[in-house]
Amino acid sequence: MLASFALLALILAAIGIYGLVAYSVGQRTHEIGIRMALGAKGPDVLRLILWEGMKMTAIGAAVGLALALPLPKLFDAIFYGLHIREPRLFFIVPIAILVVAMLATYVPARRASSIDPMIGLRNN
Repeated sequence: MLASFALLALILAAIGIYGLVAYSVGQRTHEIGIRMALGAKGPDVLRLILWEGMKMTAIGAAVGLALALPLPKLFDAIFYGLHIREPRLFFIVPIAILVVAMLATYVPARRASSIDPMIGLRNN
């Protein structure tokens, strides 16, 4: 049951990251149009959006990891027989979050990299 809640949390995080990045790209359409009109190629814009999304996710994963370090003692008291002290969990979970965030960021970044500069310049 705990694993199903964890999977649900991961799905909700992916939806939230997608929504945030898609909104950010929508707000920056004019800027992206200017960048592309000045010579930025699609892969440059893709890299820019992915970098910003991954930077935000890495900061969140680092803060979450720092806050999760003292939790095994608390969980040992609550859940009998749950093996949370396994160090590999502290590597697997942030990596899984980073992979999901990369996939959730890629879709809006791909859409931003294909913006026509003239359409981007018209939108305010």
